[in-house]
Amino acid sequence: MRRFSEWLRHRPFAVDCALAVSLFLIELTAVAAVQQPLVYVAMAVAVSTPIAWRRRYPVAAAWTALALGQVATLMVWASEEPRTLPPGQLGFVVMLYTLAVYTDRRTTLLFALGLAADIVVVRLVLGSDWTSTIFFVLLYALAYITAEFLGTRRAYVAEVSARLAVAESDRDRRAVEAVSAERTRIARELHDVVAHAVSVMIVQADGASYALRSDPERAAAALANISATGRSALTELRRTVSLLRTDESSESHPEYGTAALAKIVELMRAAGLRVSIEQTGELDDLPPAVSLGVHRLVQESLTNVLRHGGERPRAVVAVRREPSAVTVSVINSSDDTGPAVDIHAAPTTSGFGVIGMRERVAVLGGELRAGPLPGGRWRVAATLPLELKAALGVDQDHPDR
Repeated sequence: MRRFSEWLRHRPFAVDCALAVSLFLIELTAVAAVQQPLVYVAMAVAVSTPIAWRRRYPVAAAWTALALGQVATLMVWASEEPRTLPPGQLGFVVMLYTLAVYTDRRTTLLFALGLAADIVVVRLVLGSDWTSTIFFVLLYALAYITAEFLGTRRAYVAEVSARLAVAESDRDRRAVEAVSAERTRIARELHDVVAHAVSVMIVQADGASYALRSDPERAAAALANISATGRSALTELRRTVSLLRTDESSESHPEYGTAALAKIVELMRAAGLRVSIEQTGELDDLPPAVSLGVHRLVQESLTNVLRHGGERPRAVVAVRREPSAVTVSVINSSDDTGPAVDIHAAPTTSGFGVIGMRERVAVLGGELRAGPLPGGRWRVAATLPLELKAALGVDQDHPDR
């Protein structure tokens, strides 16, 4: 029955044709009581035919059926068969229902007035009894009430469907935005890992090539540092990929707190960067998202200093915890004479480092500033607020998500 119902729902014209045939067969039950059956059958065919087009052309079909009903009334009156109802009365009930469901109330009211006029004509011209008149009036009222109920229900379903469509569209849009944001985050994380390690390895490889013959011990130390940096980068890359594949908690993240900052400084010193660090306040109990942001800012800034800070670069790192925020400052300078160099605008860099820093600080709701200082120095400073959940909705316990 469900399949049959679905089949009928997708073939409304076939259903209406079947309804027209059914009403025609009902009209044939009165053929035996008339003196001119062929004329009655012809009238029954005429008034039943418009029902097949009731949903395609509801207004035209309704008024056509009513006009044919009036013709049938005159033909019954001309045949001198008093108290005989003309065919098409049940069809008028169907047409009233159709107009109430598929058209507006004004059109339905006009047709109802036409039906009232038809009832008066049948009552006066043919002299039909009050029983049949009241019966059809009740049928008309029942058809209109049923149509109003179903029309209201249909409007409600249509509104709910429209809202669901809007909700689904909004859900799809949010999913696309979430995927785009996740891709950006992954790209930023991979850049921070790979660019930092590769930059250090390039600097060490260049130094090893220069010192290979003149200072073998220094070249060997550089090669050892390259190997250590590569292994560390590979381990960090595997950890990042594993976070993308699993839902494990990041509570054991190795890049939190003072130990992680000390590891960065130690690695940079081994690569030849003279760097000092000052840490003020309790930095080991920072929210994981903020701690990871501090780590990435220091790492990217020192990498840029190492790559573009001159022959003998140096840097001073200051990380300070305040009551409501953490401030990070990285100042670079060089023993070389000459004007300050904007390490973030150097032609040999792709520019994704500073973009990544700005994106990370923006995600954390902070502010990033970069610019020259007197004496040929350059500073990168950032302020990261501690209250992230209330302000931005960042998951402090899972900053990689």
